[in-house]
Amino acid sequence: MAKLLIVRHGQTEFNHTNKFVGHTDADMSPEGYHQIARLSKRLEKVKIDAVCSSNLRRAMTTAEIITAGRNLEIRACPELREINYGDAEGLTFDEITHNFPAVGKAMVEQSCLISFPGGECFSDLEIRIRKFISDLDRYAPEQTVLIAGHSGPLTLLVCFLLGAAKESWWHLHMDNAGLSIVNTYPEGAILNLFNDVSHLGENFEQ
Repeated sequence: MAKLLIVRHGQTEFNHTNKFVGHTDADMSPEGYHQIARLSKRLEKVKIDAVCSSNLRRAMTTAEIITAGRNLEIRACPELREINYGDAEGLTFDEITHNFPAVGKAMVEQSCLISFPGGECFSDLEIRIRKFISDLDRYAPEQTVLIAGHSGPLTLLVCFLLGAAKESWWHLHMDNAGLSIVNTYPEGAILNLFNDVSHLGENFEQ
């Protein structure tokens, strides 16, 4: 495969207010645009040969800002969409627990059997990410690929690339505009950087 630059989109108003947003096509907030501008500056001299992005606006815009002026086509990948929270879209954790106790319980127990009413279950996300990984074979070993997406799918992507159990997904988190780097080989993958937000400065608030 290739060297992967894995980037979570910039902050949205949903993120700022701790609300769950999955398939809702939310744009980034002004702060989110600022965050990605900082990340773009950090990566401006880094070689990027190809770009994959979730087809949701906040991820596509992230990829567009980072690759501006590089004459690269962004491959829209629905597989990289955040999990569909269904009826829980736009709710906080407390509101989810109140309205859907079984879902809240599954989240507390870090269960991979979790299923969101009217939305997706964990296995749906797993199938999508494994399909995306199989498509990475199209890239040559010497290429660098930017992957823009969302915390849930991207952390699961890292788990699977490293051969970690899917349950490890619950123990990883990516901040808005966080950068991770994975080098992939036929024999496996090496994680060189995870969720680095140093480009956001000392005043960054999680």
